[in-house]
Amino acid sequence: MGTALAVGLDFSPAQKLLVVGVCALTAGAAHMALAVFNDGVRPFMLDFIHGRATRNATGAVSFGLSAGFVFGLGAPMALSTGVLNPWLLFLPTDVLGILAPRRWLAPLFGAAWGAVVVYGLGGANELAHGLPVDFLTAMRQMSTPILFLFALFPALAVTKQFGRLRGALTGAVTLGLVVLTMRVWPGVFAGAPAMAAGVLMLIGFAVAADVRAARTAAPTTAGAGDAEDPMASLFSAGAARLRRHLPLFMALGAGVCVLAQMKVFGGGEATSFLIAKGQYAEAAQVDFYRVFGFLPLIATTALASGAYGIAGFTLVYPIGYLLPNPFAAAAVGALVFALEVLALSSIGRALGRLPSVRDCSEHLRAAIGDALGLAILFGSLMAANAMGGGLGILICGGLYLLNEAMGRPVVRMAAAPAAVLVGGVALNGLYWLGLFTPVAGGPA
Repeated sequence: MGTALAVGLDFSPAQKLLVVGVCALTAGAAHMALAVFNDGVRPFMLDFIHGRATRNATGAVSFGLSAGFVFGLGAPMALSTGVLNPWLLFLPTDVLGILAPRRWLAPLFGAAWGAVVVYGLGGANELAHGLPVDFLTAMRQMSTPILFLFALFPALAVTKQFGRLRGALTGAVTLGLVVLTMRVWPGVFAGAPAMAAGVLMLIGFAVAADVRAARTAAPTTAGAGDAEDPMASLFSAGAARLRRHLPLFMALGAGVCVLAQMKVFGGGEATSFLIAKGQYAEAAQVDFYRVFGFLPLIATTALASGAYGIAGFTLVYPIGYLLPNPFAAAAVGALVFALEVLALSSIGRALGRLPSVRDCSEHLRAAIGDALGLAILFGSLMAANAMGGGLGILICGGLYLLNEAMGRPVVRMAAAPAAVLVGGVALNGLYWLGLFTPVAGGPA
């Protein structure tokens, strides 16, 4: 864990072209209501597809659910790690694609956003690092709490779903493996083995619960399955709509997988810091575990709405990190997306027969949110202390509390990093007014 962050936003011409192209493709898919990244927007796409909601109204919903994550989480994470992320790239292309009045304009809007990211972030990064109070360097303080507290999410999910005893057992296994890894394999991300064990324990508990329920369930009465299920009909229509556009999804899978393979993109908060440290195998492991939390949600909302996820089940993230070259990533990414789309109906039916496994994904998502929420808040206060001492904590913590008191106009997950950015600007202003002296030695 001692590897320094390799922070930089200098992209090669090929990387710039790829980002612009992927953003164009994702905006086009959003315009056609075939895929969006924001899981909260996907359920609204059904009304839009059937003409019950206007393009402007759907775009307004997408903007309202996405803006806080773009500017409060996506941009700060990219600037502090030097690694792009899906909140910065794909949430804006959701909005731009949906709002584009013509199909041919959507890819142009998406490409323009991609160009803003790859050409504008570097300048913003250099400008910020040249300030008397370097708040971007201070934001690297977030890496330690994010990486270590993230390892607890399986234990939290087990506790939520299966109670205190099994939760305590999973927590003890997590702690023991973290200590053992730090002692025996100091070059390995300490949370990786712990997360592996925790996720396996959670899935094991869920499968065991479903097996017990199946054994004790009363036999179904004859003819009970003959009635037509309206949800099954809806799911079938959604799956058929997605299969009709399989070539587009294959192109999307290829583009996202190559983006991950080029090591300029991380699929999550912890992953971004691991990619910045050059720990690609550990990053792949972290994003692979996240799949279990989001696969049921993505599958059911895609089947119900007829709109898929921009990154699919996000399996292309960890696969891309591990592949040796972009050509292999393009081929494998296209294949993975094709298999995902073709298997959607089967996945939906399987989830219907495994309620505990399906429910564990909801507990995983909640646990990931809880762990990252605390980690990001704690890390942001560490960053505030690094750049401004007690005054930094007062400003950044005060902004966070004010956001809470105002009913969270900025979503909680993004509020603390946004407060660090605003606090950093405020401290620089106070410095220029002669009212503040930067902390001796600057941020670590």
